[in-house]
Amino acid sequence: MDLIQGVQVRPLTQHHDERGWLMEMMRTDWPEFERFAQSYITIGYPGVVKGWHYHKKQSDHFVVVHGTAKVVCYDGREGSPTKGKINEFFVGEQNPSLIKIPPYVLHGFKAIGTGPVYIVNFPTQLYDYKEPDEFRVPSNSKDIPYSWDLQLK
Repeated sequence: MDLIQGVQVRPLTQHHDERGWLMEMMRTDWPEFERFAQSYITIGYPGVVKGWHYHKKQSDHFVVVHGTAKVVCYDGREGSPTKGKINEFFVGEQNPSLIKIPPYVLHGFKAIGTGPVYIVNFPTQLYDYKEPDEFRVPSNSKDIPYSWDLQLK
């Protein structure tokens, strides 16, 4: 896949044994790492789109820890060499990945299947309760050439 400028994807490895499994989600020696500010988990219910939104200051680092998600990024940045490009990722327990989303790249996600999806995010900035670095765009915005509807290919 031809990625939007600044978007990075790292396949993650699960280490299994008879006790269970372990998976590293973020390391300071990986090129995707910028800095640590906080981590949180967000849950998406089936059929619900959580997006679009973007940040002006922070990068997001998404890892799906339960279920499967369709994570979509759209580059609407003026002057970007990938302006207008869309990246669509199907990630989760069967395809564990770290997705790095840079500032100003619109993004969102939707649970795939019948159960919820759990995403852990490692943003590069602390959440500012008084002035959040979160800017929302409707999921059906005509300015973004993407439909969240089920796509049969």
